[in-house]
Amino acid sequence: MKKTTVTIALLQNAAEHSAEANLEKTISCIRKAASSGANIICTQELFTSYYFCQEENHHWFSLAEPAYDGPTARMLSPLARELNVVIVASIFEERMPGIYHNTALVFNTTGELLGLYRKMHIPDDPAYYEKFYFTPGDLGFRAWDTSFARIGVLICWDQWFPEAARLTALQGAQILFYPSAIGWHPAEKLQFGEAQFQAWLTIQRAHAIANGCYVAAVNRVGHEILPTLPNSPGIEFWGQSFVADPFGKVLAKASPNEEQILLTEIDLSVVHTVRTHWPFFRDRRVEAYDQITKRCLIP
Repeated sequence: MKKTTVTIALLQNAAEHSAEANLEKTISCIRKAASSGANIICTQELFTSYYFCQEENHHWFSLAEPAYDGPTARMLSPLARELNVVIVASIFEERMPGIYHNTALVFNTTGELLGLYRKMHIPDDPAYYEKFYFTPGDLGFRAWDTSFARIGVLICWDQWFPEAARLTALQGAQILFYPSAIGWHPAEKLQFGEAQFQAWLTIQRAHAIANGCYVAAVNRVGHEILPTLPNSPGIEFWGQSFVADPFGKVLAKASPNEEQILLTEIDLSVVHTVRTHWPFFRDRRVEAYDQITKRCLIP
């Protein structure tokens, strides 16, 4: 029988210049997290590089790697087995030339790659030009039985869509992990910064409540100005990775400006209790929701 208490670790880091340096730093953090008792460890979005989507530049496609036998998989699979931990790692996947994805890899304690989640919702906003790089995911919303919990993974822009959280939770996910890369445009921070952050925090706490599960959002930190855009304002990533329980209570939150390994012990039995006592899944009127698959209900 799986134990009901599980310790999760969110790796909130600032990006280094090279993929090798970022991978080395992350491996060090994974080892530290495991030595501190972590069972499930999650990286930030696209952890091996700067957030390159600040511009549309074919140069950055050189960062992409195969999912199954790329450098990240080759390093993290044996590490998960060695440390007896589950690892969720976000990469820039090259599926084939011309088809790339923003992908999360899920490694079990045996080192087995349980599966992939390919980011479904792809943004296209100033300094978040992801549609230039990523094909939308085609694997749907997924959950996996790991050695410690049944988990689902969604990525950054996915966090604003209640449908994504719901469809993942309906597959039994007890924890939703959200690797993220979100921050402020420096010129907007003073006027809009607090409201933007609170919206991000609130929507994900709401996913936890509506689905009776834990939500773990891991963000990067630091002010990134791409070397190819030295005169740009860059993005100031707001950090503040957090874990919320099935009542939406924030159990732990990381620094807004420092690298941190955020460790949080959670009790999975709470998921069963909350879903039983607050039976949102039972009371869904599934026969009345067919219009949700339509783009717009206005003629």
